[in-house]
Amino acid sequence: MTAETRVPAVGAILTAAAGVWTTALVVIHVPAPAGIACLSAFTAALLLSGLLLRRAGRRRSLLATTAIVLALAGAVAGHVALAEPARARAGDLAVDGGRALSVSGVVSSKIERSAVGLRFDLDAHSVHTGPVMQTIAAPVTVRVAPGDVLAGLDLGSEVVVTGTARAADAGDRSVLVVFASRGVEVRHPPPTLLSEAAALRQGFLAVAATLPGAGGDLLPGLAVGDTSAVTDDLDASMKASSLSHLTAVSGANCAIVVALAYAAASACRLPRPARIATALVCLGGFVVLVTPEPSVLRAATMAAIALIALALDRPVRGMGVLAVAVIVALIADPWLAATLGFALSVAATAGLLLLTRPLTRGLARIMPGAVAAAVAVPLAAQLACGPLLILIDPAVPLYGVVANMIAGPAAPAATVLGLAACLVQMLPPVAQALAWVAWVPAAWIAGVAETFAVLPGARAPWLEGIGGALALLAAGAAVALVLGTGGARWRVPRVASALALAALLGAGAGHAVLSGPLATLRAPQTWSIAQCDVGQGDAVLVRSGDVTMLVDTGPEPDALHACLSTLGIASVDLLVLTHFDADHVGAADILRGRVGTVMHGPAADAEADAVLRRLAGGGAHLVAGTAGMTGTVGAERWRVHWPRAAGAGFDAGNDSSVVLEIGAAGGAVPRTLLLGDLSESAQRALMAQGSVRGAFDVVKVAHHGSADQAPELYRTLDARVALIGVGADNDYGHPRATLLTMLSDEGMSIGRSDTDGLVLVGSEEGELRVWRQHPRG
Repeated sequence: MTAETRVPAVGAILTAAAGVWTTALVVIHVPAPAGIACLSAFTAALLLSGLLLRRAGRRRSLLATTAIVLALAGAVAGHVALAEPARARAGDLAVDGGRALSVSGVVSSKIERSAVGLRFDLDAHSVHTGPVMQTIAAPVTVRVAPGDVLAGLDLGSEVVVTGTARAADAGDRSVLVVFASRGVEVRHPPPTLLSEAAALRQGFLAVAATLPGAGGDLLPGLAVGDTSAVTDDLDASMKASSLSHLTAVSGANCAIVVALAYAAASACRLPRPARIATALVCLGGFVVLVTPEPSVLRAATMAAIALIALALDRPVRGMGVLAVAVIVALIADPWLAATLGFALSVAATAGLLLLTRPLTRGLARIMPGAVAAAVAVPLAAQLACGPLLILIDPAVPLYGVVANMIAGPAAPAATVLGLAACLVQMLPPVAQALAWVAWVPAAWIAGVAETFAVLPGARAPWLEGIGGALALLAAGAAVALVLGTGGARWRVPRVASALALAALLGAGAGHAVLSGPLATLRAPQTWSIAQCDVGQGDAVLVRSGDVTMLVDTGPEPDALHACLSTLGIASVDLLVLTHFDADHVGAADILRGRVGTVMHGPAADAEADAVLRRLAGGGAHLVAGTAGMTGTVGAERWRVHWPRAAGAGFDAGNDSSVVLEIGAAGGAVPRTLLLGDLSESAQRALMAQGSVRGAFDVVKVAHHGSADQAPELYRTLDARVALIGVGADNDYGHPRATLLTMLSDEGMSIGRSDTDGLVLVGSEEGELRVWRQHPRG
């Protein structure tokens, strides 16, 4: 056997990983021919294996690599082909149109909190639609409001979810997305092992809750990846300072666990096989404790491969191990290929492996070696991950490298001490003492995040979409070439890279200025209604002269702040909170001290009361909005049509949203009706009430364009413009195609924040005009 056939080169393994990833992306989006692709790939691999017997030298190596890539691609396609019949049966269920159903299954992921509620994955085994029960075996995603969940929901719980559903997007691991509007019932708790892990996490959360400030909120995330205690403000600060990765369990955490377990076994003088077995068992326990997610799976697989290589006395190369980990993970779960978390985890690791050393050498030419090494690590990670992050947030954290240099060294201490506190809860004094010690580095990290987040220019706007990602990738490559290369032969590439980098940074700076200080110059000055792009939520501004009304705030403070800055709005005279779902009030705190009056829907829980209390503490006057109330904004009159003061028959929430009319036909503010989140039944009740009469110029479509609408209401309104506040690529399928068709058929011009961005409506020379931030082609 020649050296060429003993062990595949790292290059061949990287090629195989790229082939597997590409195959996975194709077959999960187009699964029907996956079976044929599998058979074809294995057949071709076998044929090439036969040719290997007749070839030698470089051609033999190329044939071997190709055969390996084909075999691995066939394995991925085979996984999708085997899963497709069950997935197709689940996907064929008649679930669209708001039809009620119940789904039974086992929770297969951690429970994640978002701006609009809770999210988790479910391995479903049956679906009930009315009296009909159908057996399925497919993954689904569940979205639910926190108040609609009974105690005991965790990984491994057996649950029944009741609500409505839609088909998931192509490429998603889940077949259906279920909106648990009628709650989640926990039928059986998790199995013993998972139940004990959940008890440890919950116990540690309780211990951390006794610690003060943001450090206590952040500690569970640093130690066991549980971010449920992290406030929206702290989360925004962590993201703005590029420190949010510290609360995601990743390779660093797994490496710490493996190193500690191996060191402990070595201290006990165990033989090497026993040390490796101990480290693997501890790694498995850690994965169960923090719950498996993409970054954990990739990191755990890498650590396991490295340990196995150590057991076999084989040399370990970082990129080779990463490539093998990617291959193993994608064969086990091909749908990871389309998961941003998995891509970020792989990119960060690859960046650290490939760029840290050359960046350290290059930076050492202009600064001390120790400082160069400290700068190189976060810089390498930011260069690798930046292009992917642009796809979800078109901004560059300018202080990210410095913030990571300052905060990063505290993370291992917080992780180790916090994990120790979690594991020794049976000794409360010891656990509490360890938690207090772990709180110190956690509080330091939180303080760094909060400090850098409020510095001027913390986030520089960047180009959006694929173009923005490619531009930042080119800028990162130029930075790596300029800093990471040396010698005469690299002089021309360095100069070319420096020129390209200057051009890209110039274009980026121009975009930042036009999107920031000069943004108001780009927007028409005659607008009277503005629908802000705040993601999956509502925020609509109405302006009459110098007086401004804001209806809802959306979920994200940064998005609302950007919109207000763009339009030059420093304060709000009347803030209307239609109801208290997070996608309508999540950004309310940034308006504290900047609001004159707050009119609100029914406040039925402590969270709603807290929102109002904070606004009132900033000087706002509070008033409950009920049908029949009237007032003025500047020269325009407004009127509340809903909810009725008493006996409405609807609970607080969507169907008790404040419905507001403002403006007049032909006036400076077009006659506008804002429908909050009313469902079809509440819309019909509003119509029956008889207070909404005549034609309108503008309608704010209810509930982000869901299917739960009363078409006859929109026909009655006869509006010329329909505004839909909706987030790009949201999990809800909003806005529904049937609704868009209905609105178009009624002759309405549709302004939607997911594709149009900021939408402005105003009158020019007696004509209604609509301006979109992203003009349509």
